[in-house]
Amino acid sequence: MKFPPSSPGARIVAFGDYQPANVVTNADLVARIDTSDEWIQSRVGIKERRIAGPDETVGDMAVVAGGKALAASGLSPSDIDLVIVATCTQLDQIPSAAAGVATRLGIEAPGAFDVNAACAGFCYALAVANDAVRAGSARNVLVIGSEKLSQWMDWTDRTTCVIFADGAGAAVVSASEEPGIGPVAWGSAGDRADKIYMRENKYLHQEGQAVFRWTTTELYPVALEAMERAGVAPEELTAFVPHQANLRIVEAIARKLGAPQALIARDIVTAGNTSSASVPLALSRMIGRGELPSGSTVLTMGYGAGLTYAAQVLRIP
Repeated sequence: MKFPPSSPGARIVAFGDYQPANVVTNADLVARIDTSDEWIQSRVGIKERRIAGPDETVGDMAVVAGGKALAASGLSPSDIDLVIVATCTQLDQIPSAAAGVATRLGIEAPGAFDVNAACAGFCYALAVANDAVRAGSARNVLVIGSEKLSQWMDWTDRTTCVIFADGAGAAVVSASEEPGIGPVAWGSAGDRADKIYMRENKYLHQEGQAVFRWTTTELYPVALEAMERAGVAPEELTAFVPHQANLRIVEAIARKLGAPQALIARDIVTAGNTSSASVPLALSRMIGRGELPSGSTVLTMGYGAGLTYAAQVLRIP
């Protein structure tokens, strides 16, 4: 039996992102529901968010973000042999978003599947891509987080509709002599899976206070474990880019890392909570603004429904 050659490492070679054109401010929501700008900002830190158009799909947004990442990588569609889309907001369970996205990008006959780990989805998908490349199952992988949460919102429920938004972020992962993606530290707390849920194809519900307590008290050891597995000390971090769930959660976890020099992603202020899209979207936008130069050491972390979580250390291309 002959096995394909494995790679000593994998790295991200490019990012891409997409946000819908429609900006919804806190003032827009105040005109529709019983809330205020002060209430929203004090609790979740959001000033505005992007909402997709009625005919804009999870796949549409994934194609744009994925296309940007592919173009920035310098690779051709024929070089991609695996496409993974992280999403929990597809309207249809079958078929996957990944297969259609691959075809629309001109990628012929790749491995293609979706990952549903909710807001930890991109980190889970990236870990799978890293392992696939290192095992020799793929050479170049397109990983996309794409979400249209607006179609699952009760727009009269101020505990959810002020938080969630739409968008997509993508990365191309390629084989590398020098590893650029650290080992993943991941897990789940299924005994608390009922804290965030969507049932019977209706609205998304969450127990905000329970989720807040879980994230702010139990997740920072996962971040420390990811750094330890990667052999990176907190003082070596350039940035911390966690899932953009809530600004108070982001800042609470950041304070416990012992990395005061690290730039903290605060994409949620203008992008809202975009679930599995939030980590790659924040990374891509930070790189675009020149905040993360090539070679930067970044700790990423996703967490959400399931309850699932995952953290990795990355090198910025």
